[in-house]
Amino acid sequence: MTSTDARVVTVATVATAEAPDAAEAPDTAAVVDAYLATVADPAATPERIAAHYGERVDWMCADNPAVPWLRPRATRDDVAAHWRELREHTVAGAGGASVDALVISGPEAVLTGQLWGTVRATGKPFRSPFALRFTVEGGEIVRHHVYEDSLAIAAACAPGE
Repeated sequence: MTSTDARVVTVATVATAEAPDAAEAPDTAAVVDAYLATVADPAATPERIAAHYGERVDWMCADNPAVPWLRPRATRDDVAAHWRELREHTVAGAGGASVDALVISGPEAVLTGQLWGTVRATGKPFRSPFALRFTVEGGEIVRHHVYEDSLAIAAACAPGE
């Protein structure tokens, strides 16, 4: 067995051991797909987006006081507040995200891609690669860890050049 074979066996073993019972809840792919479809829907309310999350959530991002919507969150209500704040501080129709890759292993999912937007107060655009890690339990997202260029986003929030 090569080292590559060992890695594949290990991943398969972990995924099998941690995979939720299909009878208990939707699988991770279905939850992530539903979440992405909701986020992509311009008519989706912050509460509708937040409904994909558990009542308690481990939401981690690089906290930056210059960016009003970037900070850790702990509850479904906090998640809805994130989406309200993002909409309040960015120009509608001038932002979005694209997903380049999605990897799923049991209850874990990792997305990579690009995000972009324009800050309402400054008119400055931002663009950043991102990686987003989800953990799904009982058909709900309970972990949301995002890795992005928060300094580029903060620069777009700063007044002046």
